[in-house]
Amino acid sequence: MKFKIILSAVKNDKTDKVVDAAKAAGATGATVIPARGTGIREAKSFFGLTLEAQTDIIMFLIEEHAVQTILDVINSAGEFSKPGTGIAFVLPVEHVIGLESQMQKFKEEVESKYF
Repeated sequence: MKFKIILSAVKNDKTDKVVDAAKAAGATGATVIPARGTGIREAKSFFGLTLEAQTDIIMFLIEEHAVQTILDVINSAGEFSKPGTGIAFVLPVEHVIGLESQMQKFKEEVESKYF
């Protein structure tokens, strides 16, 4: 089986919505990493202190056949068509360990779609 990682940077008020939508579309789980960052828009400041909106990085390890479907629901749930709401991108995965408990589910999904 081939896997990909979807990494998505979203405002933390969208995190649960994005994770729930991805899981409903077939993702088996997610890892959420608190982060902060900067984009094309400058952060606001208040008395010399920079106020940055909290951002979360959501990491999904996805079986290759499901990537586009899950990426599409992440886009919709995160409202990425609106400026400054987030991004998502996909990276290849060379090796995976620790998924033994989920491998049967992945096999059943592939067999039900292709056989």
